[in-house]
Amino acid sequence: MNEHVFLKLGGSVITDKETPFTAREDVVRRIAREIVQAMQARPAMRLVIGHGSGSFGHMVAHRYRTHEGWRDANSWRGFAETAHAAAQLNRLVVGWLLDEGLSAVSFQPSASALCQGGKLGAMAVEPIERALDAGLTPVVYGDVALDVQQGFTIISTEHIFAYLAGRLRPARIVLAGMVDGVYERDPVRDPLARRIAWITPAQWETVRTALGVSHAVDVTGGMVSKVQIMVELVQAHPGLQVSIVSGAIAGRVHEALLGRLSEGTQIGARAPAV
Repeated sequence: MNEHVFLKLGGSVITDKETPFTAREDVVRRIAREIVQAMQARPAMRLVIGHGSGSFGHMVAHRYRTHEGWRDANSWRGFAETAHAAAQLNRLVVGWLLDEGLSAVSFQPSASALCQGGKLGAMAVEPIERALDAGLTPVVYGDVALDVQQGFTIISTEHIFAYLAGRLRPARIVLAGMVDGVYERDPVRDPLARRIAWITPAQWETVRTALGVSHAVDVTGGMVSKVQIMVELVQAHPGLQVSIVSGAIAGRVHEALLGRLSEGTQIGARAPAV
């Protein structure tokens, strides 16, 4: 029986978020090789890859405040430029994944997604299901989307994963960013910040108050928003395991895909028995 796994390559790790339109090809290629190795070790794994927009889409969206929807005469121009920037990075990522041996196929979220009040309400899933059945690796990404209330909005990879999870029922979700897990404070600013090994829905509100904010431009809400979405997912699907790891550390993604990671932060319905 096939096992569905979702992997997000965060914008912080596949781009330099401080420098506009700067992708980290070496990082994407190295992670791609880790993915290939994991899929060879577990042939039943069917992987959906998502990625953030990093210094491509986020920079443009921040300038136009695209995440707020229609505001003025320039808003639709911002929508178009943000979509273009996000797609530019996606084409680079998919090309590098293909080069490293993955049968990666891009699925543009904005082509089928429809939101209401900033929330993703509909998106075509069957094409992704059919691609997985064929042994392909679908690649989605943070993108703009039309919105029936506010004209348009931005949907993060985490929002897309949450929507797809209702139909595809993944066994694991791996979020690979720059930082190796969730910390009580921004570890970039405070090297002594403590890593949180496990997060459960029962302790989330306590953990939430301790979390700092992202140190780079992120129009999708930063770490708190990402963890909130994952906590809601494990509540809805108690068997789901979520890992938040550093894609900058060699081997982390490989281990997390196979479900045997001991580092980073794990999110689950219940913490393991000690």
